[in-house]
Amino acid sequence: MNKATLAAIIAEKLDIPKKLAEDMIAAFEEIVTRELSRGGEVTIAGFGTFSARTRKGRIGVNPQNPSEPITIPSVVVPKFKAGKALKDTLKGKRQI
Repeated sequence: MNKATLAAIIAEKLDIPKKLAEDMIAAFEEIVTRELSRGGEVTIAGFGTFSARTRKGRIGVNPQNPSEPITIPSVVVPKFKAGKALKDTLKGKRQI
């Protein structure tokens, strides 16, 4: 499912214009991105938690010259941890 399909489904389910659903999705993306860039996290009860984590730097191998090590720096990456309700639904223990 892509963003346009999601917006269409939300619009149909809530009986709102598709443009409003697209704006809601864009606002959600902006809010989550801003909060993660500030070092915070966004928790949606039952669904999951969006957070930002620092992946440690390490020594890697240069693919063009395998005998030459390269330093891979630390980087901040997004993380999503699924909530209990989402996990239970995917395991078949709960119906939507």
